[in-house]
Amino acid sequence: MNALMKISKKAVPFVLLLTVCMVSSSKSEVKAASVKFSDIPTNHWAKSGIDTAVNKGYVVGYPGGLFMPNANVTRAEFIKMVVTATGQPVEETTGKWYESYVTAAEQAALYIKSDFANSDTEWNKKITRQEMARIAARATGLKTTEDDKWMYLATKSGLISGLGKGRLGETESTTRAQSVVIIERILSTNGGSTLKPDKYAVSNAELLWHGTNIFTVMPDIFTTGDPVKDVNAADLWKEEKMKITSKDGLYSAQLDALIAIDLADKNDPNLDLIPDVSTLKWKNTADNTTNGIRITEKYMNSYLLYSKAHINFNKDTTRYSKTTFFTAEVLGTTNLDRKSFVNGNLNSQALVFQKVPFDLPMTILPKSGWVQDGKIIVWIKVPSLSAFYLLRNEILSIAGPYKK
Repeated sequence: MNALMKISKKAVPFVLLLTVCMVSSSKSEVKAASVKFSDIPTNHWAKSGIDTAVNKGYVVGYPGGLFMPNANVTRAEFIKMVVTATGQPVEETTGKWYESYVTAAEQAALYIKSDFANSDTEWNKKITRQEMARIAARATGLKTTEDDKWMYLATKSGLISGLGKGRLGETESTTRAQSVVIIERILSTNGGSTLKPDKYAVSNAELLWHGTNIFTVMPDIFTTGDPVKDVNAADLWKEEKMKITSKDGLYSAQLDALIAIDLADKNDPNLDLIPDVSTLKWKNTADNTTNGIRITEKYMNSYLLYSKAHINFNKDTTRYSKTTFFTAEVLGTTNLDRKSFVNGNLNSQALVFQKVPFDLPMTILPKSGWVQDGKIIVWIKVPSLSAFYLLRNEILSIAGPYKK
């Protein structure tokens, strides 16, 4: 231990300290676990997780009473922490210090070679939050063949939280403090605990995964219903149908995202994507006038459905509309009293605009008061000027709640 203390604080690698901790006596471990780190104040957001991790012995501090919570962690360091914390069997090797832990991680399916090359260069890179989410999800038994789904699985199960307003920071590096907190969540989950997810992070992760967040924000509407309890509604979304090309190849458009916004939630981060709600109206008539009803008057207990899209090309404006407006359509919701709707009762889905109808790719749907007339369907279609060229892509068809 004396030799270790002679090493410069900056020069002591985290992995070396961890190795020393693992081979030290029980008495030394207890002493190390009782250290109060000078750079971890009592109000530090990760203090509880850090204290717990140190007491369990899968992470230690640096000489001089420092933990260095904001120091970045490499892929090798994080995989060692997870392997050690979860009790995976590790066989000693004569190669690089991390090789035995990588082998253990492979055997536990925490790492597969398609993640990145099994080389010294790759293992010594800083681990990203996306990579951390993948390992964390695997460590709790979650599986997927879609690489962009790992963050969704990790946030939905509460393993990963957002960096404020649900921001995922998926390409950002991971700190020591973040690492131990995530590992403690892994251990809690494996111990049978249910973690509370960050709903904004889940929403953003769903968007990252397949271009919509309707299943996170509107689970009461986009649901499979009671008869199909074993089906995850979000898995029914057909991402490959979000691009459409006309039968003659002269028109092509892409739905980049269908974003749900909960107007009843003033902190919904996706409100930043649209104009101020106080300037928005919903259309209660079928004419082309600019008449409408202000949303802020009494309709905030509703959802907005915002289509983020673009047109790839339109090579024949005699067949396809010249408009640059391209949206997804949601079918299956209606009202039983059209007169009430015209008189200002939002009892079904309606067009949202700011100054003139169709200036925004957005609709509004109240959380209650409407009825369902068949399955809830989401589709996009080419804006053909005749039925002959009409083509639709059905992205989702789901049972829905069958509201009465």
